[in-house]
Amino acid sequence: MAAITAKLVKELRDRTGAGMLDCKKALEATEGNVDAAVTWLREKGIASAQKKAGRIAAEGLSNIFVSGNKAVLIEVNSETDFVAKNEQFLNLIDTIGNTILENDVTTNEEALALEVNGETLESLIVNATSTIGEKITFRRFAVLTKEDSQSFGVYKHNGGLISAVVVLETDNAELAKDIAMQIASMNPTYISMKDVPADIVQKETDVQVEIVKNDAELSTKPEKVIEGIIRGRVSKTLQDVSLNDQIFFKDGSSKVSQVLKQANTSVISFVRYQVGEGIEKREEDFAEEVAKASKI
Repeated sequence: MAAITAKLVKELRDRTGAGMLDCKKALEATEGNVDAAVTWLREKGIASAQKKAGRIAAEGLSNIFVSGNKAVLIEVNSETDFVAKNEQFLNLIDTIGNTILENDVTTNEEALALEVNGETLESLIVNATSTIGEKITFRRFAVLTKEDSQSFGVYKHNGGLISAVVVLETDNAELAKDIAMQIASMNPTYISMKDVPADIVQKETDVQVEIVKNDAELSTKPEKVIEGIIRGRVSKTLQDVSLNDQIFFKDGSSKVSQVLKQANTSVISFVRYQVGEGIEKREEDFAEEVAKASKI
């Protein structure tokens, strides 16, 4: 029997798209014969997941898992939103989230290597892809921690299409949830304007300078007036991405920073996931699709 080397496992994994543990099992069952192992995986319904590897998975759900002073936010993608109601898919999300919550990992690779009842999370995802019939992808996760005196705020919108977690300096669960709702709905990028990187500020400044140059009326105003207009516009843009400078959704008038100050607290950190953000979705023209079908 050929030795089951890492090279053999990788070769089989590249050919089938199956998880590392499944590839090792297949090679052991076929005494190191890669071709026979491919057949073994196909018979088990595992290698069929390879056919789905090229598809785009931009739907799915995010979810939040909390235990004590640790919170985990994850996103798992599927090809269609119908799968988000599939019991196996929902159970898979719970398994992934709780397993990460119970372990100390920092990368997707480390997370996928975690085992549940003798199977890695990667294998569970490959198996789900095979049985559900859609490409399932574990896209990302974030871990937040807090002190006993601090509080988590969590909020899920539309069952997990958008999820947000925030850490508040004081133990104020009600306000923490409100701030999580603010983050989910208003999509800030930074806690405050001072956190915005200098290159982002400069880029926005350059944009506003060009806008003024192209405005015949504004470009004739005194230089100091133009500088003030540019500063004001840049500040307004940065307010939209700064949590503290956004208008608090509950009263529509106060800034979030004012609400936090009145409660004698502040935001330590936050994470917001919107399912599918940044993933390019495939869009097919109907006429083109018909044309393709006619050539078959």
